[in-house]
Amino acid sequence: MIELTDTNAAKIAAEFVRSRTRAGSPAMGMVMTLIIVAPEEDAAEAMLAAKRASREHPSRVLGVILGDARGSGHVNAQVGSGDGWGGETALIRLKGEVVKHAESVVLPLLLPDSPVAIWWPTAAPADIAADPLGALAQRRITDSASVSRGKSTAMLHQCRAYAPGNTDLSWTRLTPWRALLAASLDQHPLKVTSAKVTGERISPSADLLVAWLCDRLKVEVSRGTSDGPGITEVSMETKQGPIRIARADGALATFTSPHRPDRPVALKRREVPALLSEELRRLDEDDVYAATAARLVKLAGGK
Repeated sequence: MIELTDTNAAKIAAEFVRSRTRAGSPAMGMVMTLIIVAPEEDAAEAMLAAKRASREHPSRVLGVILGDARGSGHVNAQVGSGDGWGGETALIRLKGEVVKHAESVVLPLLLPDSPVAIWWPTAAPADIAADPLGALAQRRITDSASVSRGKSTAMLHQCRAYAPGNTDLSWTRLTPWRALLAASLDQHPLKVTSAKVTGERISPSADLLVAWLCDRLKVEVSRGTSDGPGITEVSMETKQGPIRIARADGALATFTSPHRPDRPVALKRREVPALLSEELRRLDEDDVYAATAARLVKLAGGK
């Protein structure tokens, strides 16, 4: 990593070229630009998650740390490539007046003719599509489960401000659950009369799963609480008996269905790099998430 102090976008771009030349790879086959906006205390962990995800998605990763917006503008950066990265990276620290115009530093560093994704690993703006940095991206990723306070409220805010290209890792965490629930109804084509989702009291994923089941099954879906971790049980009532998936330890679930013996099912909680990799596989609008977000807002009374 090369340290650049009191620098600018042009110097950072020139250092990218030099770092590729030093690595003996002027063209690195990067497929996108990933912008990460994180506070100083969370930046290292977020960059590590992006590093692991870059093995599947070679990218130019631009970490942006927004400091104190008071005073004159300063731009410092750490630029490099290799060392386990699937592309190249810059960790950019902004201070002073330039914090209010962060997009002016980031825009010249985007890979030409390539998609752009942006990720807020902790707190995110209320309307990420209207945010100046968010407006640069086709895919905007938040994580309501990672905010320090008000996780469910944060999820609801993101659903209210939904725009095509928005998503949340709380939704991504549901992919195995949704696949298993859909498969269970393929095996048992029964009419579901009601359903219940049980999970931690503050679990954005559980709230989204309630909304998804309600939207898809057109039945009442209740919400129960448990000690977790995450979602611990989903049950769907039918005339022949319940279809139930129970996961007490966050790793192995028990699948119960009418007239069949219970079966163990792998349903391990995934780490952030795996979730991020999944979201970067698609950059178009997620219509199912859009419908679920609208349903969650409706269930909350539109407040």
